[in-house]
Amino acid sequence: MNEYIIFPTITFFLSILFSMGGAGAGVAIIPIFNFIGLDFTIAKAIGLFAGASTTITSSIMNIKRKVVDYKFVFPIASMMLLFAPLGAYSSSFIDVEVVKFFFMLMLFYSASMMMFGKKKALFHVTSNIVLYIVGASVGFLAGLLGVGGGNILIPLLALLGFEPKKVAVAVSFVVPFSALGSFFTYATYVEINYILLVLVSLSAMAGGYIGNYLMHFKLEQSHIKKLMALLLYALAFKLLWHFIS
Repeated sequence: MNEYIIFPTITFFLSILFSMGGAGAGVAIIPIFNFIGLDFTIAKAIGLFAGASTTITSSIMNIKRKVVDYKFVFPIASMMLLFAPLGAYSSSFIDVEVVKFFFMLMLFYSASMMMFGKKKALFHVTSNIVLYIVGASVGFLAGLLGVGGGNILIPLLALLGFEPKKVAVAVSFVVPFSALGSFFTYATYVEINYILLVLVSLSAMAGGYIGNYLMHFKLEQSHIKKLMALLLYALAFKLLWHFIS
């Protein structure tokens, strides 16, 4: 019974923090759930569904507002929708410790992008072929690790020289659907507690709503992102300790 209180409560507060920083909380929810006793693969599935349930509203709103550049979105979206479930399925054949190791690297990457990432592009890519490659690579990795992929995709596309506003809209459009694709793939081979899933998802939605509301109070987003980065570093080092101890 305690899990029906502890996991939703953690999700609620993490969702407030990460939505204030304009990111999904799944990347933090998964390792924390695992540290306090939930199977890592089940934590990935629940984190994916919770993340999708909080961001799908923004996708629908962007469609209604007609701000989605479909020519830009299609290469990324099509590849992520195809490769995210493939990555999730591949996870069943890979030792969980190996997946955890790559998850740890992703945490270090995400934290570093939040803490030190520069907005200046390293390249100025114009080819759609690159978008297909990025979508496929990020989609597979996101499915394997059990994350939506936005925390990987946004800084990567920024480094490639794509317009930040266009990137943000594209990512908010595609991530919920790729996350759901990965979730349904995980659901075919792991036993999910659907009561816990619903409670965690409702908590994520409530926390995300409050976090988005608090963003309007002129809070310094750079400070929030640094706090998020510190949390992700702490989780990454906790996993690193697991591997070296």
